[in-house]
Amino acid sequence: MSTGPGTEALRLPDLPASVRAVLERLIAGDHEAALVGGCVRDLLRGGRPLDWDVATSAAPETVVALFPGATWENRFGTVTVRLKPGRQPIEVTTYRVEGSYRDHRRPDEVRWGSSLREDLARRDFTINAAAWVPTDLDRGDGRLVDPYGGRRDLERRLLRAVGDPDERLAEDALRLVRAVRFAARFDLALDPATETAIRRHARAAADLSGERVRDELLRILGAHDALRPPSAALLAMEELGLLAVILPELSALRGVPQAKAIDGDALDHSLLTGDALPPDDPFLRLIGLLHDVGKASTLTDGHFYGHETVGARMVEAILRRLHFPKDEVARGHHLVRQHMFAYSSEWTDGAVRRFVRRVGAAALPELFDLRRADNVASGVTEPPIGGLDELRSRIGVELATHPLSARQLVVHGDDLVAELGIDPGPIVGRLLHRLLEAVLDDPSRNERATLLQLARRWAAEEHDGDSVHHRGMGLAPGDRP
Repeated sequence: MSTGPGTEALRLPDLPASVRAVLERLIAGDHEAALVGGCVRDLLRGGRPLDWDVATSAAPETVVALFPGATWENRFGTVTVRLKPGRQPIEVTTYRVEGSYRDHRRPDEVRWGSSLREDLARRDFTINAAAWVPTDLDRGDGRLVDPYGGRRDLERRLLRAVGDPDERLAEDALRLVRAVRFAARFDLALDPATETAIRRHARAAADLSGERVRDELLRILGAHDALRPPSAALLAMEELGLLAVILPELSALRGVPQAKAIDGDALDHSLLTGDALPPDDPFLRLIGLLHDVGKASTLTDGHFYGHETVGARMVEAILRRLHFPKDEVARGHHLVRQHMFAYSSEWTDGAVRRFVRRVGAAALPELFDLRRADNVASGVTEPPIGGLDELRSRIGVELATHPLSARQLVVHGDDLVAELGIDPGPIVGRLLHRLLEAVLDDPSRNERATLLQLARRWAAEEHDGDSVHHRGMGLAPGDRP
């Protein structure tokens, strides 16, 4: 393999055995093979790559033949190799050259390339456009191929597009968001020409599919090794004109006043809330960012009446637009809708039980995490008495000792049908609901005789009400209108 200018010796003695085995098999088959992209970037930064990518001169069908069980799933020549079950897969991609990108997403044409340098020329940023070519795998010897100065840019802490930034960013609008993510993750400044091009092409982000935007946002919010907090990336998006395109509801919070101990407007508060949530749950971080989006349209006389209700509907629409699964859409809506609860020590035990029932025991940890982050972003400290810890303690007692759902009642729907002589149907659900409300008020009522007595009385009341209704229409109680 000819490396030419822009190369230097680089030893990597600690390559994982599986990565070394993939490179060895390709080279033994008389094919060129090199490590490329993010794994090389991470190695140059002194880190340990999470993913390993190999570029090769071998055609995809040749790679599949070399590695039994490998899968070739797209037209971009990427073959996923799994040497052993349970081991991390390695992506092996044939050198390629790409045509124009009329949809700002996919190349109109993909051709297998003839050289590593052609392959590197199509990549987005210089820090991702370097490769490591092995010369002696047993010793870990090789050469760094870096024709666009990615290593130097890492040292200068600079993010720069490969070649003409207007061409690179026009090819795929997702690179606009990726630029912000990489700059925040690695604490890089944007090269002036690249920054100008991002501003010029920002509106193209509107053409991105919801799932691609979703995935980039979650990468920003879930980066454990990021050198800057998520707010830095989102502030950069705002400055570059991207935030108003991909999350206009969040962008609309700029200038909405907040009466908080920490200075800033509603957008500043939302960004701080996201930062205060743990990166191991990027979805919850996203909800932290969005929890107050209803404030932009509910400000009246210095108050945000009902902003949690308005915001919950907006969050549901945002999550649907970003193609989140239905359960996560419901999860986000619920957390935003419930985040304005106001606990005090004066709550009765019945009030605590109703709170648990309304929120759901499974959602409580996330809701409390969201409230704590909201408090951090507001400059609020929870009091030792009448605060979250006290509520959490009281909830623990109630969960351990008292029924909080209809399933925990000693009487079930089948019992009501058998004992009351009623037909299965909506009336059974209504009676169970009323029985649970009675038990939430007084847990001692969760006793079979007591519950059946209450159910008989309420069933009779419903029957009498139906009789009066039917008589008013000139019908007998058993008739149907």
